[in-house]
Amino acid sequence: MRIVLLGKKGNGKSSTRNTILRENLSANHGTQIKQEKINGKVISVIDTPGFFDTHLPDEELKSEIVKCMTECSAGLHAFIIVLKVDRYTEQEIEVVKKITESFGEDALKYSLVLFTHGDQLDEDQTIDDFVEENNELKMLVQKCGGRALVIDNKYWNQQQHEYRSNKVQVEKLLNTIEQVVEQNGGGCYTNEMLQNVERRIQEEEQRIVQESNGSLTSAGSREKAKANVLCKMLKKAAGFTVGMLLGALLGLTPAVLGIVTGPLFVVPVVVGGVVGGVVGASAVDGTESLNELIDKVAAATIDVTKHGLKGHKKLSKLISKSKNA
Repeated sequence: MRIVLLGKKGNGKSSTRNTILRENLSANHGTQIKQEKINGKVISVIDTPGFFDTHLPDEELKSEIVKCMTECSAGLHAFIIVLKVDRYTEQEIEVVKKITESFGEDALKYSLVLFTHGDQLDEDQTIDDFVEENNELKMLVQKCGGRALVIDNKYWNQQQHEYRSNKVQVEKLLNTIEQVVEQNGGGCYTNEMLQNVERRIQEEEQRIVQESNGSLTSAGSREKAKANVLCKMLKKAAGFTVGMLLGALLGLTPAVLGIVTGPLFVVPVVVGGVVGGVVGASAVDGTESLNELIDKVAAATIDVTKHGLKGHKKLSKLISKSKNA
């Protein structure tokens, strides 16, 4: 079972990883993957940095999103959106809105909201009661199929309470994820981008195995292949915005109109609900930079909403140009 933790820095993602895996690991900077066998099942938890934090530098966020793509390429069984039981200020409500708007419909089918700091709940108050008090939280949980759970990484570890106990809540969490997988036909979440990355990793792994003459283990060859593909992807990521990359991971776009010759990146540009072109780094010739082409495609997408058919023609021309570059 592969799980990704998403949310704002400071909401307790790393502590949540420890609670799920029954570990006591220190929080480190960047995307991390840890796994443990729990009740006979291998659980892998991918702990991401604050993808929804506004204070992190774009270049740092982009590299971490790309790293997350390589770790998630085989597909995911759940996105866990980590929030705090707290009084929600206007700024925190904006983060919740941003999270809600960042997910595509397919990703939401595999998502649930996990609240930390459960000790902040009033006596006899459940997490469902807490969610009902805030419209933005209620909307997010509804989009995640009504799946909301709560833990407390500090005070509930030794609790024997039927509700205020991490043991009870983590068991409920893992059961909920299994139900989500069943509801989605037994398969895990994937999308065109992740499938493309996985294909490249498998091709690279095959090449490494052939060159090593069997001296590497299966796990070793895959890790090396992931590292090689990650390096190539990072070089191409420079020309994309954080929103594009995050949207590609979370399946924000329902369709892709243009796929350019750089096969590692299939990144949608969406403005006003219109799906625009997809620009790959290898699709740009020496006379025009990737950033310039991305800017032009984005501008053309805006034109679609303003000028209808004329805007569509301009966008189609740019997509055609990027395909033939």
